[in-house]
Amino acid sequence: MNNSLKQPTAWILILLLVIIPPSFAKSSETTEDKIQIPITTWLKIGPIESNLPMFHDIKNISGKEFDLKSLLKFEQFKINKLLPQEGQRFNWDQSTNFQWSGIEADSEGLDFSPTSEKDLPQFYYLVTYISANRWTKAKLEVMSHHLFQVYLNGDKITEKTSSEKPKDDTSKVEPGKATHELKLETGKHLLLVKLLKDPDNRSKWNLKAILHLKESWNQSDLAVNVSPKHNMNIKRLLDGPKIRTASISPDGEIVALSIRQTLPPSDDSESWIELRHVKDGSLLNTYRGGMQISNVQWAPVGKKFSYTSSSKEGSTLWIVDLDKGISNPILTNIKDMDGHTWAPDGSFIVYSITEKPEPDKTGLKKLEGMPDRLPGWRNRNFLYLVNTISGTRKQLTSGMLSTNLQSISPDSKKILFSRSTEDFMERPYSKTEFFILDLTTMELDSLWTSRWSGHVQWSPDGNRLLVTGGPSMFGEIGINVSQGKIPNDYDTQAYIYDLTTKNVDPITVNFNPSIGQAIWSKTENCIYFNTTDQSFRHLYCYDLNNKQFEWIDTGVEVLNRIDIAENKPIAVYTGSSAVDHNKAFVLDLKKKTYRILADSEAEDFKHVEFGKVERWTFKNDQNIEIEGRIYYPPDFNPEKKYPCIVYYYGGTTPVTRDFGGRYPKNLYAAQDYVIYVLQPSGATGFGQEFSALHVNDWGIIVTDEIIDGVRKFLAAHRFVDEKRVGCIGASYGGFMTMLLQTRTDMFAAAVAHAGISSISSYWGEGYWGYLYSAIATANSFPWNRKDIYIDQSPLFHADKIKTPLLLLHGSDDTNVPPGESRQLYTALKLLGKEVELIEVEGQNHHILTYNKRIKWTKTILAWFDKWLKDQPQWWEDLYPKLGE
Repeated sequence: MNNSLKQPTAWILILLLVIIPPSFAKSSETTEDKIQIPITTWLKIGPIESNLPMFHDIKNISGKEFDLKSLLKFEQFKINKLLPQEGQRFNWDQSTNFQWSGIEADSEGLDFSPTSEKDLPQFYYLVTYISANRWTKAKLEVMSHHLFQVYLNGDKITEKTSSEKPKDDTSKVEPGKATHELKLETGKHLLLVKLLKDPDNRSKWNLKAILHLKESWNQSDLAVNVSPKHNMNIKRLLDGPKIRTASISPDGEIVALSIRQTLPPSDDSESWIELRHVKDGSLLNTYRGGMQISNVQWAPVGKKFSYTSSSKEGSTLWIVDLDKGISNPILTNIKDMDGHTWAPDGSFIVYSITEKPEPDKTGLKKLEGMPDRLPGWRNRNFLYLVNTISGTRKQLTSGMLSTNLQSISPDSKKILFSRSTEDFMERPYSKTEFFILDLTTMELDSLWTSRWSGHVQWSPDGNRLLVTGGPSMFGEIGINVSQGKIPNDYDTQAYIYDLTTKNVDPITVNFNPSIGQAIWSKTENCIYFNTTDQSFRHLYCYDLNNKQFEWIDTGVEVLNRIDIAENKPIAVYTGSSAVDHNKAFVLDLKKKTYRILADSEAEDFKHVEFGKVERWTFKNDQNIEIEGRIYYPPDFNPEKKYPCIVYYYGGTTPVTRDFGGRYPKNLYAAQDYVIYVLQPSGATGFGQEFSALHVNDWGIIVTDEIIDGVRKFLAAHRFVDEKRVGCIGASYGGFMTMLLQTRTDMFAAAVAHAGISSISSYWGEGYWGYLYSAIATANSFPWNRKDIYIDQSPLFHADKIKTPLLLLHGSDDTNVPPGESRQLYTALKLLGKEVELIEVEGQNHHILTYNKRIKWTKTILAWFDKWLKDQPQWWEDLYPKLGE
């Protein structure tokens, strides 16, 4: 900068100093004193007497006595689990309990004098809740003559270990203080003070706390109260025990719940098993001990179940016999063991092991086809059998190709397995062979070979097979689209294959929901299907006599995996809804009644308040109804103008109404946004005709539908500020975010996670790019469809983007390579556009590591706060400029 530019600035500063009195200038510099908010409302328990331990005055091995500082430091209970409310009982020990009660401070703070005459240290625990209406920075100041620690949301932030004592009865001494800078994200925060009285200190047992607001925040940005009611936050979403799966015993009497919990502040987690009685949900037993437990399966006979535990040495397969009260490992420290399946008669288990080739030491690699780019593609999976009585084992398959167990025959004499090989001459560029192996004679029969893979299971009588796969699984028989359309083979169908006649019955060809899990009942003449049914996942029963589907109410909007008892029409499952977290349920399949079996997160969500979720649809230009829904802020006020976030995927699967997830709409709404989710054309669950619109589209239809839908949404909802609308999508949805900004400037901010900026580079470089295109871009390639690969690629239209765009990408993404974000970032930077690129180190297509996921989620919210609320402080705090 030259001197001519410096001089005017200097003159302005001199002029300001002349005009503004020195005292005023000084107060302007002390921004932290601009607003003071005394904390006057608290909840308390105490006083709690606490003796110093025996021999506290004798120095320990480190040469230190156990003094008041040591007592203050000692953790008397888990503070991070507290969420007290007025009147709530707190059991201290077998003989003592307290009640959280309200207390109001005056201008001098809290005064707990007089105290007990006993010459003992005493504690008070004080709690209040700070509500932030936006990301706010403040200074907390706490003062007392005695000792204290201060915690925010369970984490210690500051402490004072001094005790300010008067010299005599007539003298006074000022209290000591501790300060801490708070960075309060939108939402409610628990502030706890652990106050310890020094019995030798004659000063008042007091405490005073003040919040000093900094910068340009207003007093209305913060509120202090003693209500634990709060909105959704990221810790509430991720922490706490989560029920993953539910598995039921053959007699329908006991359920095994697999539970996982994160262990913050680390990225580690713990998993365990709970056994509960089906009749009342009461706890029978827990299998826990810091292990990683998975693959819980009941034996088909007796009260036995199996599970695998993992360690550095390998995997161990355990069999638990509840009748005998024993637990034995049948396989110990097996390297690279995968899943396992019980034989129907319980006499053996089939399991899988991955064999890995010797590491290459030359540093050179000749690819054996496109899949050879995938890490571990040269690994091979083979099947083994272990007898459950003797523990003897044998290997069932080997060779050049991996083998995958599909099913074991009802008489336990045969297994059905498949293997796949690449065939690049015709889509989907592979073919799958299905075989039946006789375990007695070891004779192998070939069932069929198909270009389309699927899943197969035996019928209970052993005469038929239930096959699930795409519409093209058996040629034209499963296809239900109009002339000239190519079916979407991600739209899974169900078929019954007769082993005697070889006839195939496409039982779902006229059934719109897409098939997920399928279970052929052993107690009823029907098949149960867990389906993607528009934005829901519903359970249907297919009656094999009248060939009709019946919807079964499970009490959840999104059904996860379901398990049905072998010998009784009772099922257990987990599921959630748009505003209700995941729970375990029991379903009586005869009576069609359900009830909650277990709710591991009941305490975590007891005080969480959610806004309502409403269905909202519109008609596209083809007069087709496009599904959608609205998430309202918990404290929604129709007279207020809200910023809005639009979420979509736009690919081949719908955005279901499950709770939480990687893009938690409830969390976004809790940040005072209106969330609009829409389901554009091409998704499964709406019928084959609808899902076929995805094939060879790549945003042609979807872009127009999103723009049209948002316009109609804004026109119908005047409480949304049309100038403060953002959008977000991931993977194919990230591609849609990029593409949308080349077609419209209606959005004030956009976020693309793992988006595709150049369809041709994704097709060639993404590990699954060409495989995805085998269905999504059927028979279309860069050399014959430039209208797709060039015209629909956002990179080639980067100059049209006007919206501030945040690009997010895992640095190790093998699905959509990071280069897809990097090249669009390069283009927009050279064009002088508003763009940021955040790469999450060590993460693949999904951001799963606990602490990285938290910051990644906060990054998204901070970006929207910056552009949709004109609140850039959170973003600037997360990502300060270099040198600041």
